[in-house]
Amino acid sequence: MGAGSLAALMAIAAVMLVYVFAVKRSNMKYSRWPVHRMFFWIAGLSCAAASVIGPIAERAHSSFTYHMAAHLLLGMLAPLLIVISAPLTLVMRTLNVRMARRLSSILKSTPARLLTDPVTASLLNMGGLWILYTTGLYQAMHHNGFLLVLIHIHIFLAGYLFTVSMVTIDPAPHKASFYYRSVVLVLALASHGILAKFLYGNPPPGITAGDSETGALLMYYGGDAIDMVIIFLLCLEWYKNQAPHRFGKSSPARSI
Repeated sequence: MGAGSLAALMAIAAVMLVYVFAVKRSNMKYSRWPVHRMFFWIAGLSCAAASVIGPIAERAHSSFTYHMAAHLLLGMLAPLLIVISAPLTLVMRTLNVRMARRLSSILKSTPARLLTDPVTASLLNMGGLWILYTTGLYQAMHHNGFLLVLIHIHIFLAGYLFTVSMVTIDPAPHKASFYYRSVVLVLALASHGILAKFLYGNPPPGITAGDSETGALLMYYGGDAIDMVIIFLLCLEWYKNQAPHRFGKSSPARSI
């Protein structure tokens, strides 16, 4: 394991522990934090780690199929699991009143509203993928370590913002309407599917046709599987809002 991989592994492990300690601190002041939230946090970070460290990450440099597996882990599954773990809610429970109010002000700010808008988040997420695979950027990132790190960071953050814009579990001062999110989600999923079909017949530079076809199929069907969970959570939120008497009043983080 190289120095960079070791540093990434240590950083991810440290973030895992921060969440665990935050849970312990939160439990001292409030009702017990759901154990399954901690599981989702650890699982999400584990997916992110597997995409940049280990055999999948190593083979992703020479195999488009493994690269696509890493993309699904880092840009789709890891963000979804982390969103379900409700990290912002946990942070709000852990901070003192002054710091919690400051964080709340940041979440209510205009930049936060723009970044979590479904259209903006979709453009950052899907638009970034189209640029990556239809230009020379994909080939360039495998020859430039710094560029590779930047693209990995973008893929994760764009995936996280996209998921947050669709699924409301943490505090969301600028939450868009169900219909707005639904329309944008359908368009975003269509864009993802069209890109997968494009890659099936148009391999990126340096990628064989067979490898591109397998990777595109993984992108198409693997992406659909993860997107089905997002659709389910979005529809579940809508259903609970339509029939609140069946579920009672609870915070978003406790509703799923």
